[in-house]
Amino acid sequence: MMKNRSGLFLWKRSLSMMLIAALTTGMITGCGASKSDTGCGGMEAETAAPEASYEAEAAAEESYDGMNGASEYFYDGYDDTQMPTTEMPNTEEYTAVEESGYTMTSVSPLSTFSADVDTASYSNLRRMIEDGYALEDIPEGSVRIEELLNYFQYDYAGPKKGEPFGVTTQIADCPWNQNSKIAMIGLKTMEIDFSEAPASNLVFLLDVSGSMYSDDKLPLLQKSFSMLTENLTEKDKVSIVVYAGEDRVILEGVSGSEQKEIIEAINSLEAGGSTAGSDGIITAYRLAEEYFIKGGNNRVILATDGDLNVGLTTEEELEKLITREKESGVYLSVLGFGTGNLKDNKMETLADKGNGNYAYIDSLTEAKKVLVEEMGATLVTVAEDVKFQVEFNPAVVAGYRLIGYENRRLAEQDFADDTKDAGEIGAGHTVTVLYEIVTTDTPATYSGTRLKYAEEKELPDEEWFTVNIRYKKPGTSKSLLQSYPVDGEAYAEEAGQDIQFAMAVAEFGLVVTDSSYKGDADLRTVIDRLKTIDTKSDEYKDEFSYLVRRLWKNGQ
Repeated sequence: MMKNRSGLFLWKRSLSMMLIAALTTGMITGCGASKSDTGCGGMEAETAAPEASYEAEAAAEESYDGMNGASEYFYDGYDDTQMPTTEMPNTEEYTAVEESGYTMTSVSPLSTFSADVDTASYSNLRRMIEDGYALEDIPEGSVRIEELLNYFQYDYAGPKKGEPFGVTTQIADCPWNQNSKIAMIGLKTMEIDFSEAPASNLVFLLDVSGSMYSDDKLPLLQKSFSMLTENLTEKDKVSIVVYAGEDRVILEGVSGSEQKEIIEAINSLEAGGSTAGSDGIITAYRLAEEYFIKGGNNRVILATDGDLNVGLTTEEELEKLITREKESGVYLSVLGFGTGNLKDNKMETLADKGNGNYAYIDSLTEAKKVLVEEMGATLVTVAEDVKFQVEFNPAVVAGYRLIGYENRRLAEQDFADDTKDAGEIGAGHTVTVLYEIVTTDTPATYSGTRLKYAEEKELPDEEWFTVNIRYKKPGTSKSLLQSYPVDGEAYAEEAGQDIQFAMAVAEFGLVVTDSSYKGDADLRTVIDRLKTIDTKSDEYKDEFSYLVRRLWKNGQ
């Protein structure tokens, strides 16, 4: 049960951030211009503390039998009776979405939607789970299943020569519904070494308003952008715009080799005042256009908790502003910070309409993942306006349901309309799509549509569906089309590791969102299924396994 949630867990997080700050003192000012994989020597010490803590917890974990409860592995050592009792108002905002049901293939064989590579929902959910949230505490609209899926890397085939991405398809039996199957579509772009990427013209647009005062906001922001700066070179340009009651230009067109100057400017920032975010956005785009690098990576990186309260403040107003500004050819990345005041709805809108991506930074480890390890994927766009249109064969597939992507749906006619906006994909990105499908050989009843077949029959030996993908090369206006037919050979009774893990993530998402289509999905079955999958070789997948167990424990 939730107890003094806003005050208690923000107090705990503040302590955690203070500890991290203490452990990493000197990391920013003590770094030179090293271009090692970790950015500078302090980075190793910086990530060692959370990893050591996790290993210590894991060593203390008792076995979980799936039925008779779990150990005290998740006890965090805090005495809640000694915590401050002052309630802090929680004003976080999320946009609820209407879950899509099944579609009869005979009525509508086409499923059309925009690609999505955002990951903010996953790291934000992780923050909630680590703060002690139980299932009933998680805000409606805060969990987007596609962002949970796309947080992880999968062993997908890379692109062939001359193509921007490779496509992998697999089909397996559905774990939570014995009458259906799961079809997975995986897309992967070519990874690049950021040092070999085109020159970057970056504008750091930083929120320094009063709402950014806490340790998990501006101080974490400063460390995060310092890490990014350490990986820039003389070919790159950096400008810094800050906004509170008004916007100010702190740096303008500075060489990426001037890391000390950039980091000192970032560290000098202090929080205070209201939030004139729209003015800051206009100024940031003006600077990005002034220092525009033809053929380069021109991008505004907005870091905020999303609480814009001066100027243009509604989602509709911000959407119009960003839609106009993106015509300059400048991309937008949005990084969310902090708790208690997070405006997830506004930040997602900004990223979607600004030809960019949206990530939530809840720790230095996540900052390293987004801004260092996945720097190319975050900052270098390789395909614009990426749209999927999956055509199902009614002779094989009786009905289908796209899992997630509710706010990415497109009309059928939008697929070939090059004026319709869609998602952007960066270098090294993967996109994972799951459909729950009912085949014509399976008498089945599912919510929303009742399908009954008088006699069972074998599936015809032909294509099940075709994956059509449209995309634009960066800076062009005409889309290109790639098609990938999928037949019964994609089905495997013994599912591979990738689709098994993706199904575990999806099942977890169905439980967390209390989906109408969750069937037999349950946290305990997800925990047991993850035991059969190799997650230890991937620290992020291993962390997911821990988070599922932690959420189960939070509800006990």
